[in-house]
Amino acid sequence: MSSRTSTRTPSPRAVRWTTGLIACGLGLVTAFGLVAGLMKLLAIGWTAFLVMMAGAEMGRRAETHVVGTVARRLRRLAWAYGLSSGAMITSAALFLVPNAVSHDVSFGGLGIALGIVGGFAIHTGLSPQASEGEAASIPVVWVLSMHSLGAGLVIGAVYATMPALGAVLGLAIVSHKGPAGYAAARRLRRRGASVLLLLGPAAAVCIAAVPVGLIDPPTSDAFHAVVFGAATGLFLHVAIDFLPRCGWGSELSRAARVRPDSQSGPTARRVGNVRHHAVWSTLAGSMLVVGAWALL
Repeated sequence: MSSRTSTRTPSPRAVRWTTGLIACGLGLVTAFGLVAGLMKLLAIGWTAFLVMMAGAEMGRRAETHVVGTVARRLRRLAWAYGLSSGAMITSAALFLVPNAVSHDVSFGGLGIALGIVGGFAIHTGLSPQASEGEAASIPVVWVLSMHSLGAGLVIGAVYATMPALGAVLGLAIVSHKGPAGYAAARRLRRRGASVLLLLGPAAAVCIAAVPVGLIDPPTSDAFHAVVFGAATGLFLHVAIDFLPRCGWGSELSRAARVRPDSQSGPTARRVGNVRHHAVWSTLAGSMLVVGAWALL
């Protein structure tokens, strides 16, 4: 890892300070929420937090034990990223997009477009000199944090009209927070960054939703549509970015430690076959969410 790349990774001290601040913030909003009786907001916020951090821990462990032949590592990575991104994209389409456009179709669509473009701008602007896999590791934390903050703001503003806590709402949270935490943690581990950085996006829903629920500010449907649409667009950008691309020099091939001089012979054929696994894994991730949604 070059010195330029390493300077982009937060120091252990910075991670500790960030973790402490997030823990204090989450503790404070939880206490205020309990006093005010905002149990629905707390349930949504804490479920999102726990699910995302559980996914992150699974991703951390999986990335720590990447073993086997090149072809085997590639297949495992293709399935890990394919399942995650397929589930994330389908979950966003089934649960997040309808919520965004339900407030206002035009402004919701505008918000989604702004979120996708904004996510690209963050990824590109924060790491313009790093390679593809390295560049996306730290910016993905910012994009996921902004997604969670935006969603939290809208959830806090409209919590009184939200559906009761149940299986569908739980599936909506689990099907996009869990895979996002898993995929982001693997990318962070490969960069040498701490998975604790994901505490920010994991806690952001609760930290944003409870204060808004306490204040109950006057807002409009157009405002809700733009904010939630932007949050949805940011998440869709991350989900698409996690799709398992299998070309030479891609994030997947670097993560599996494919040597640059292996572009011919048996290794090249095995790498080419991984493309089928990438497609099937993405479809499988999508179908898992659709199947769970259909059962509910």
